[in-house]
Amino acid sequence: MAAAKQKTQPVKVHVKKGDTVMVIAGKDAGVKGKILEVDRKKGRVVVEKANMMKRHTKPSKTNPQGGIISKEASMDSSNVMFYCQDCKSVTRIGKKVTESGKDRVCKKCGVVLPDKG
Repeated sequence: MAAAKQKTQPVKVHVKKGDTVMVIAGKDAGVKGKILEVDRKKGRVVVEKANMMKRHTKPSKTNPQGGIISKEASMDSSNVMFYCQDCKSVTRIGKKVTESGKDRVCKKCGVVLPDKG
């Protein structure tokens, strides 16, 4: 009898798609970039120009040349930290309740962050 697959709970990720973040751990520590993709099931994010990998592709209709292509690989969300454009530093994100609902705020300077989504 085969074992039943166990469903995994989605991981709470502290950043959203479109946020500017800085990589704080790993080989690309110190790199700033935008979040391109968030995988809540695995708790991973894809940051532009960070964690680049080489992909060997065969020639196809979309890429008739083929060859080696560089693309971003995912990394754990704990390796990135939100980068505030106003205080020009990495910071945590807080929540503030206003008339319009919950807003995300910078913990260092208190600026309300624009909603990307």
